[in-house]
Amino acid sequence: MKADALGTSRAPWQWTAVEAATAVREKRIRSAELVAECLARVEALDGSLKAFATVNRDAESDAAAADRSVAAGRRLGPLHGVPIAIKDLAATKGLRTTFGCARFADHVPPVDDLCVARLRRAGAIIIGKTTTPEFGFGAVCANRMNGPTCNPFDPTRTSGGSSGGSAVAVATGMVALAHGTDFGGSVRTPASFCGIVGLRPTPGRIPEPAYPPAWNRLSTHGVLGRTVEDVALMFEVMAGPDAGDAMTMGVPAWKRPGYEREAGRVERVAYTDDFGGSVPVDAEVGAIVRQAAQAIGGHGWTVAELSPDVKGVREAFQTLRAAVLDRQYGSLLEEGTNDLTESFVWNVARGKGMSARDYLAAEETRGRIVREFSALFRRYDILALPAAGVLPFANEDGGVDAVNGRPLANIIDYLAVTFAISLVGFPALSIPCGHSSTGLPIGLQLVAPPFKETRLLHFAKRLQDNLGFRHHWPPTASRI
Repeated sequence: MKADALGTSRAPWQWTAVEAATAVREKRIRSAELVAECLARVEALDGSLKAFATVNRDAESDAAAADRSVAAGRRLGPLHGVPIAIKDLAATKGLRTTFGCARFADHVPPVDDLCVARLRRAGAIIIGKTTTPEFGFGAVCANRMNGPTCNPFDPTRTSGGSSGGSAVAVATGMVALAHGTDFGGSVRTPASFCGIVGLRPTPGRIPEPAYPPAWNRLSTHGVLGRTVEDVALMFEVMAGPDAGDAMTMGVPAWKRPGYEREAGRVERVAYTDDFGGSVPVDAEVGAIVRQAAQAIGGHGWTVAELSPDVKGVREAFQTLRAAVLDRQYGSLLEEGTNDLTESFVWNVARGKGMSARDYLAAEETRGRIVREFSALFRRYDILALPAAGVLPFANEDGGVDAVNGRPLANIIDYLAVTFAISLVGFPALSIPCGHSSTGLPIGLQLVAPPFKETRLLHFAKRLQDNLGFRHHWPPTASRI
């Protein structure tokens, strides 16, 4: 045991990223020791949980180099020496990146994605790539090469798609922080299922210069951590404008100092279970989130139950999503589908033959719903709702076909409570708020206006510190 940044005795794998970075900077621990602990946990736990697709065999030498920089008195980045994980959708120079697709099983990128390069420059040590369904499209975090990534609270159940590998790695102490991506809920759903914090920022906060479309982005990079402070630390490193990404033009860099002293303090919170019945939400999930909203109201905030009108949200999101997927991945289907997963093929095939009229009609619906959200935020500071519409389901089920006994129209409808937020492009954060009757985590989704991540993190930290909305170690974390 070593003393952490707070002076308490806990194993280094239990430290937050903020504590670990502070300890490395103050020479109370070497990065090599932190990396060795994380790799030991991967070795002990990942055979059954399957959070990692690839382990970085150079991590120990990277940590040794980080320690030499500390010894030499060089200027250190905010994540110097801290072990992290990268979702297997982001390119990592010299480290296998498969995108969860067997066709890319041996792919080793020559360059990093920009967000990865920024994490490296900040001193982070990448210990591996985390499991994702093929190209990030699947309810269960599995692909033809690896998985399923099992829920650390009940390994028979899913960790969620598609950043499930990252969520499990963080929840069990394999790393303190992990990168994720979020299209329709792929950071927020795994964060909810695994009882951690997950941030999907405003598209444009974290640049993606390699992403072909210049505008109207539905997906974004995100952050998963055990504390709000850790998520803020990693977000600061990844965020900031880049000349290669048009969506970052005019977007200032985001800085941590002051987010705890957010000038526009949150006073008024709007709350909804299910957007007035417009999206499916499991009854038990809704009940726990309602209790969380009541606890927020009981702690002094004004809480009102109301919802923006999201009529047409499912049709609009799924139309725009299908068009994007057909454009990005349609050529893979043309090459044959035998080695592709059924879920990926279904998702991409939906966009084939879509007309410009269909696409523009969906954009019109999107515009109307954005205006509904904007009107709500003229009266309220935060919108609170479930971070996942269902509880973690069995890995063997492969997905969700009904909620509260009512059949769903298709395999992604269960994500409507999160993809509604993706459609409008507002930043959202999942924070633990309770557990089901069987001990499975449930997350509260907090939403703020575009580029108001400061407000979001400020409020989430107050809930974490004052109401106990925080990560708790799952049973699998104590196996070693």
